[in-house]
Amino acid sequence: MKKNLGLLLLGIWLVVHGLIQVVNFSFSGLSTVMAILAIVSGALIIVGR
Repeated sequence: MKKNLGLLLLGIWLVVHGLIQVVNFSFSGLSTVMAILAIVSGALIIVGR
């Protein structure tokens, strides 16, 4: 699982991003959480994990 952790996080980001648009989900720190998730998944994909 660690081998694909970056892709797993990217998949989670994509699903959450889509759900936010479809169900109009929102809370005060949502943009920060999504940004952190995107940065971490991108970094892990670049590093190769």
